[in-house]
Amino acid sequence: MGDMVELQWILGPLQEIKTGSFEFILKARDPLVLPAYKGSTLRGGFGYAFKRVVCALKNQDCPNCLLKEKCIYSYVFETPPPADTRIMRKYKAAPHPFIIEPPLERKRIYKTGEEFQFGLILIGRAIDYLPYFIYTFEELGRMGIGKGKSGYDLLSVHSNGHRIYDSQSKTLKPFPNHSSKDLEPPTLNLEPQTLHLSFITPTRIQYNAHLTLDLEFHILIRNLLRRFSLLYYFHCGGDPSNWDFKGLIRQAQEVKVKERKLRWYDWERYSGRQETRMKMGGFMGGITFEGEIGPFMPLIRAGEVLHVGKGTGFGLGKYRIGEDVSDL
Repeated sequence: MGDMVELQWILGPLQEIKTGSFEFILKARDPLVLPAYKGSTLRGGFGYAFKRVVCALKNQDCPNCLLKEKCIYSYVFETPPPADTRIMRKYKAAPHPFIIEPPLERKRIYKTGEEFQFGLILIGRAIDYLPYFIYTFEELGRMGIGKGKSGYDLLSVHSNGHRIYDSQSKTLKPFPNHSSKDLEPPTLNLEPQTLHLSFITPTRIQYNAHLTLDLEFHILIRNLLRRFSLLYYFHCGGDPSNWDFKGLIRQAQEVKVKERKLRWYDWERYSGRQETRMKMGGFMGGITFEGEIGPFMPLIRAGEVLHVGKGTGFGLGKYRIGEDVSDL
C-alpha cells in the first residue's frame, strides 16, 4: 500500500480551513415550545432575523440584487461565485460558511427562566462576521421563536471554555481562530484497520443524484472532499484545482463496510422563503468500516467539526468517531 503516502497532499489545505467554534447560552423569557430537533427553528429564525438586520434592500431577491457581491447577507446565505472565477463555475452557490449545532436533547418545553444552549461554527471569512451573528440572535430573542413566538435573552457567548461576550457588558473579547487540525480530537485507540462512526443528527448524503442510506466509505469520502474543496475555495481563498480527487476516491473504494446499523429519520421544516414544507430526512446510527483507514483520518476528523452532506446549516450531518455501533 505504498501509494497511500501520496494522500498526504490533503493535510496542507485542511489546515488552511480556519474555523471558530462558539457556544450561545440563552434563557427563556417566556415558556418556549420547540420541536424535538431544534436545528430548523434556530436556522430558520436566524435567516429571517439576519435579513432584517443586515439587508439594505429587504424585498430584493439576492440573485438579482446589485449589491449581492458586497452584501453580508448574500455572502452568508447565497455566497455567489466571484464574477471572475476560473474554477467551480458550475456551482451557483457555495456551502454556507456557518453550522448551527442545536441541543441534541429532545426536550420540547422550556419554562420561563430556564437556560438552554446551542453551538455555532463559523468558517473562513465568516469568522469576521461573528458580531453580526451575535446581534442577530439577540434580535431573534426579541422577535420570538418556536410555537407562539416566545422570547428569550442571549446571556453569553463562549469559545473554548472562555466567555467572550455577555449581555451585561455588550463587549466582544478577542478569541482564537482554529484550523481543522487544531480541532482534532485526542489520539484514538482504534483498531489499526477499523473505524467506527456514529451519526448523531440526520445526515443527507447524495450519491448518483440520490440520497443514500446504504453508505459506503468511498461515498463518505466523496462528500467530504466536495464539501471541503468548496469551503476552501469560496470561504478560505484556497485553490483546490490540483486536488487529487480521483486518487483519494480510488483508495477509498478499497475500504469496506464491516457493520452497518443506519436507520432513516424523517423530519420536515417549513420554509418561509419558499412558502412550503420541505422534507429533510436523513440517516442516523452507526457504521463500522474496515481497511486502510489511517491516511483518511485527517478528512474524517475534519468532518467531525465541519459535518458532512446537505443541510449542515441546520446542524445536519454531525458524526462522532470511535463509538461502537453495538452501543446505539
